[in-house]
Parts: sequence; C-alpha cells; structure tokens
Amino acid sequence: MHNSLWDTSNISYSGCAAQLFFFMFFISAELFLLTVMCYDRYVSICKPLFSYVQIFRAVLRIPSEQGRHKAFSTCLPHLAVLSLFFSTGTSLYLKPPSLSSPSLDLALSVLFSVVPPTLNPLIYSLRNQELKAAVWRTMTGWFQKC
Repeated sequence: MHNSLWDTSNISYSGCAAQLFFFMFFISAELFLLTVMCYDRYVSICKPLFSYVQIFRAVLRIPSEQGRHKAFSTCLPHLAVLSLFFSTGTSLYLKPPSLSSPSLDLALSVLFSVVPPTLNPLIYSLRNQELKAAVWRTMTGWFQKC
C-alpha cells in the first residue's frame, strides 16, 4: 500500500518475503473461509451436491417458485462475494502493467482484501429477521437524512 500511495516500486528483500508470506497466508485463509461458506450453503440446500453448477441445477429443479426464491436468496449473496473476490484478485494480479496506476491498484486491493471478509458476517447475519429489520430501519433513516 505504501508503494501505491507514494508511487514508488522499491521494496527490500525481507519486505518482499514478508509480503509474499502474508499474501499467501491470507489468500489461503480467505479461500478456506469461502470453501467453508460454500459447503455450508451446499448442505443447507441439498446434501448430495460438492459444486455451484450442481447447486444451480438442483435449485432450478425445485418445483415451487417460493422454494427456488428461498434457495437463490440463500446462495446469491455468497456468490456475489465470491465473484467480487475472484474478479478483483484476477484483475489486480493479471492486468497489464500499462493499465497500472497507484489509485487503481489501491482501489482493487481494498476491494480484494477488505470488502469480502467484511461482507461475510453481514451476509450470514442478514438471514436473521430482526437484524434485517434493524438494517432496513437504519438505511431508510440514513436515506431520509440525505
């Protein structure tokens, strides 16, 4: 982040090693958490499922519209966070150097490393009706002030 903010590209060997270690550690931890979340969603929908394509196929086979809606409302927030995580990570590390700018790199880094872990507890807790009502009251109160 320092290099992005000050538009420099200098880093020491130990700093590079530490950055690589923490990057791999936190990527592994995030992927582990996303995998656990995926498994949780999988179990909550149908026991014999282990991929997203199978989840979608099973959900589309649900005969009632209400059942499909409930299943998709369970899966879609998780898939949105997963998509955000992979799309920002991919674009951050695979974009050509000619498109690199400090502000873009910083924005993608924040989207990649801060937003998905922040949204995970919110997604799980929004299944609770009381919390959902409280968030709705807060958001409508905020919008009325603007």
